[in-house]
Amino acid sequence: MPRACVRWLELGFVSLAGLGARVLAVDVDEARLMRLRQQIRDAGADCEVLTADLTEPETCRRVVREAMRRLESIQVFLHAIARNSRLPVLDVGDDTWSDLVTLNLSTAYWTGQAVGREMCAAGYGRMVFVSSVSGLLAHANHAPYAVTKGGLNQLVRVMAREWARNGVTVNAVAPGYIETGLTRDYLAQPEVRASLTGLIPAGRLGTAAEVADAVAFLASDRAAFITGHILYVDGGRTLG
Repeated sequence: MPRACVRWLELGFVSLAGLGARVLAVDVDEARLMRLRQQIRDAGADCEVLTADLTEPETCRRVVREAMRRLESIQVFLHAIARNSRLPVLDVGDDTWSDLVTLNLSTAYWTGQAVGREMCAAGYGRMVFVSSVSGLLAHANHAPYAVTKGGLNQLVRVMAREWARNGVTVNAVAPGYIETGLTRDYLAQPEVRASLTGLIPAGRLGTAAEVADAVAFLASDRAAFITGHILYVDGGRTLG
């Protein structure tokens, strides 16, 4: 998960490991992986780690092959790779656009395709991708991010449609405004927290644990008849 591992994602791995799953986490940041592995071990479970930058298609395929070698099968797949660049459309440079499309969307396609091939052959799989309310709402200064999340939603739906008969479910969790390490500085700006909270019918920001719980649910057999769904964890933000 290059350059994108936030608190709720760490909790998601801990939650899956706590349910008995053998977890292999991939990140470009080795130090962050070591912290995650220790956190999972402290919770009484275990986690294997693999350092890799998934912004190249062959690296994605190699990582999936390595996961198959280590785990023997992949039953649950979580894609949580993304970065935002808050710029007006007129200020977005070509490199920024290309980098975010590759990181946020292409990595989902490359890894999802490789994992989907294994799951379809096995006749079972739970795939969960992390989207965002930005994939539905037209937030200003979010063009590349919003485009990639909207594209991710459609990728999820097409994968779900094609692989349902193979016993593979494909869903997305779309968080709204969540308190994480990546949003801390932004929320600390004057009046930002109050303005965002005012947009949420629930009257508060979401927590990392609430997003992790949604991921764990969609990855479980309790969600066996749910596929192609975008689950908004947003306190009602997308209600309009």
